Amino acid sequence: MTGGVGAPAPSGQQFEISHGEQRATIVELGGGVRTYDVGGRPVLDPFPLEAICDGAHGALLIPWPNRLRDGRYRFDGVEHQVPLSEPERHNAIHGFLRWRPWRAAQLTRDRVVMATRLYPTPGYPFALDVQADYELADTGLTVTTSATNIGERPCPYGAGQHPYLSPAGGLIDDCQLMLSADTRILVDEKRRLPIGREPVEGSSFDFRRPRRLGGQQLDDGFTGLARDQSGVARATLSSADGSCVELWVDEGYPYLQIYTGDGLSRDRRRHGLAVEPMTCAPNALQSGDGLVTLGPGETLTARWGVRLL
Repeated sequence: MTGGVGAPAPSGQQFEISHGEQRATIVELGGGVRTYDVGGRPVLDPFPLEAICDGAHGALLIPWPNRLRDGRYRFDGVEHQVPLSEPERHNAIHGFLRWRPWRAAQLTRDRVVMATRLYPTPGYPFALDVQADYELADTGLTVTTSATNIGERPCPYGAGQHPYLSPAGGLIDDCQLMLSADTRILVDEKRRLPIGREPVEGSSFDFRRPRRLGGQQLDDGFTGLARDQSGVARATLSSADGSCVELWVDEGYPYLQIYTGDGLSRDRRRHGLAVEPMTCAPNALQSGDGLVTLGPGETLTARWGVRLL
């Protein structure tokens, strides 16, 4: 844990964990991961200590990931309106917890469990206890996220996280992406909201075999993930130097959003590839696509991880 005299970092207290040559930094504001490296080689593209988190780097996306059209949804016969956090597209995006403080409920040398409580709020009159368990081991960084409905009535719920895989220098353009997904979620160009689905077969969105990204711009959701016998699906980013970063998800995450970071500032864009695990599709609070209803006392847990191969 880091701290000291002077102004606090914009992302709040920094919780550092380690295992062998692995180092990760988890932050108070938003409970996300700011850095993860192995032997000094970035595995996740970081954001600077002295800067506000940009592009949702490493952030937890709760109680919905991605975009919600007009910030509106209907649940259990009641209409709800949440603030438009993406006003230029008239959407709400990535839930409520990115800019709220979390606490370290447990902290050891190689593990930190971040926790927060989401109280009823306008547009989401439900209560959740949320934990994100970060652990380093020989197999890399594993993140286990769980949410429990502590209210007296059912609530709608979705979750995601926003790690950026690092090419370890330079841009992602010279990297190869492998993504085990056979279906792309189609979106309209103006608001980036779902309008359908199509197979990736024969398209420029087919990354089932490793393919160079080049200058391709992506901000697209994928599903139909190919899984091994343990239910794990994988995506890999292979750099020009021969190194490779692998991100995996368990069956709690049926969707992955791929974002090449072209909306970031000029000095930050395309320095990392966002591969975002999601429990539900974009706009799920409206469409119900993958949305979970948590009954009182019920918990949903999902797990993802990342490592340097």
